[in-house]
Amino acid sequence: MGVKLEIFRMIIYLTFPVAMFWVSNQAEWFEDDVIQRKAFGSCPICDFSLQRELWPPEKLQEIEEFKERLRKRREEKLLRDAQQNS
Repeated sequence: MGVKLEIFRMIIYLTFPVAMFWVSNQAEWFEDDVIQRKAFGSCPICDFSLQRELWPPEKLQEIEEFKERLRKRREEKLLRDAQQNS
C-alpha cells in the first residue's frame, strides 16, 4: 500500500506542474481575454484608454519605426559607454 501511494503522489507531483505549464502556453485560449483587457484597460484608476496591442504589429511601418528606435538606443548607449571609458 505504501509504495502504491508514493507512486500516486509522484505522478500527481509531476503531472500538475506540467499540465499547468501546458495550459498557460495555449495562447489561443487566452488571446481574447488579453486583447479585451488591453482594449478597455485593466486598472479602474487609470483615466486613459489603452489601445488594442498585438504582436507582431500589423503594419510594416510600425515595425520599421520600432527597429529604428532600437538602433538609436543602441547607438546612444555605445556612445555613452565610449565617452565614459575615454
